[in-house]
Amino acid sequence: MLSLSSRAAVVGACLCWALGTILSKTLLTLFPPITVLVFQLAPSVIALWSLAIVSRSPVPPARIVAIIGLLGLLNPGLAYTLSMLGLAETSASVTTLLWAFEPILILGLAWAFLAERIDRRLVGLVAVATCGVLLVSGLVSDSPSPIRANLGSALILAGVLCCAIYSIVARNLIADPLFTVAVQQSVALAWVCAIWPLELRSADLPDIASVSLWDFGTLIISGLLYYALAYWLYLRALWTMPASVAGSFLNLIPVFGVVGSFVILDERLTLLQWFGAALIVGATIGIMWRKVDDPTTVLAGRTKSWPQRRLAMLDDRQLDDLGLTREQVRNRKSWCPETSRLRD
Repeated sequence: MLSLSSRAAVVGACLCWALGTILSKTLLTLFPPITVLVFQLAPSVIALWSLAIVSRSPVPPARIVAIIGLLGLLNPGLAYTLSMLGLAETSASVTTLLWAFEPILILGLAWAFLAERIDRRLVGLVAVATCGVLLVSGLVSDSPSPIRANLGSALILAGVLCCAIYSIVARNLIADPLFTVAVQQSVALAWVCAIWPLELRSADLPDIASVSLWDFGTLIISGLLYYALAYWLYLRALWTMPASVAGSFLNLIPVFGVVGSFVILDERLTLLQWFGAALIVGATIGIMWRKVDDPTTVLAGRTKSWPQRRLAMLDDRQLDDLGLTREQVRNRKSWCPETSRLRD
């Protein structure tokens, strides 16, 4: 049975991602996108490394560290650079709704590159979600600036695709979550600092004296929420709950995002966008519900993707979440791969 702390952690991560997006949108009225990223990632990296040092996070072999770093260039480096550029051109509510398309992209990539099975029902749900994205993104819209809105949506979807690719590549990565996040965000900070001069030469930066302490505080808080706290909470939840269950909670992000954008930013969605939002969230819930509720699918996914050396790293509580005992892990030969069930 999943603990309350695990559920609270993943819900907290979703809330942090939604609030971070809303705060970032307010900051983009004062600062250009890459500048916002630099000042968000810097305090996040400092906080994460401080926690990693204090908690003495285990350091994996150099080869694994190199892989973690390269993945950090993809996500959050490239992914959130594209997303921040897109957020500058569209609303926070649309942004959070488009990020709900990530589980759909992960499903498609897993089918295309990992040969994971996909049936007609899943194809139908993916098609429904895709229609929702077209509506939410503004391709079918009465917006007075459809070209800018569509550019922003396209950039955000490119960032979502980077995160989906990251999820596929990093699915079997074994490393301490806190250390992993710290390294990846350090690489992302190096990336945005490298491209920052390009923006500084072309963008009009505000006079430092005119920027209030509140705005600087918002920069720091939004970075800590979006990058440090959200990632740490989500990865901590993944240590004690199946990934398929944790993924189903991500549907809370657009819910928090739309409500928060309405309350804080006074943003409104058109009727077509509301319809598209319902299609995206509904299709994603349908896919996650199916994957979670089908015990054969879930157990098969867990047992095939968790080699014995990875299972051996888990404690008794985590094994209990997977429905396994320590004795069953040691006696791996008793497993029946055809049905993904344990023989009596």
